[in-house]
Formats: sequence, C-alpha cells, structure tokens
Amino acid sequence: MFERELLKGSLGLMLMALLEQGPMYGYQIAKHVRDQTDEVIDLKEGSLYPALHRLEKEGMLEAFWQRREDGVDRRYYQLTAEGMRVLTERRAQWNRFSAAVSKVVSDGSIQ
Repeated sequence: MFERELLKGSLGLMLMALLEQGPMYGYQIAKHVRDQTDEVIDLKEGSLYPALHRLEKEGMLEAFWQRREDGVDRRYYQLTAEGMRVLTERRAQWNRFSAAVSKVVSDGSIQ
C-alpha cells in the first residue's frame, strides 16, 4: 500500500487521463485503475468521489446522468475542453517530475 500523500498528489491526473478515453461512471473508473495498476491502487469511494467532485468544481470534468437498460441511473463523468488542456500540461509536468524523482531514488548511487 502507498502512503496516502502519494496517491493524493497523483489522483487527479490519473482520473483525467482515464476520462480522456471517454465518459465513465465511478465504479468503472475504480475498476480501470485497479486493473491498469495490477491491483496496486484500489480506489475507495472516500477518495474517488471527492476527487471527481473537486475536478468537476474546477471545470476539468462535467457529469451527466444516463439510464441503464434496467432503469437504473448512473452518473457519468467526462473531460471538458479545459480539462483536456490542463491534462496536457499536467501530463508534461508529471513526466518531468517523475523522471527527476526516479533519478534521485532509483538506486541510491551518486554519479
């Protein structure tokens, strides 16, 4: 399991990157994260929905209701145009940041 702060700092980026693929509902998002991380990250409702709502409030996502064939409504989330723009920026920042951190923590040897 990861320290809570590690997940907190990257959750928004992960959610936005997933929703770049298309609209998804909460359980579907959690399942994709679990599957794509080989079950290393297992999002719980207590972290997933507050993060989705925060991104929605910031204008990165928008939500809509859709009725399933069995009559049950599901709330879907999708990336907005602003969310796409911000995702591009944050992805570039993440790539630079994670590469820099990896250089420091990878094997401990000083060059």
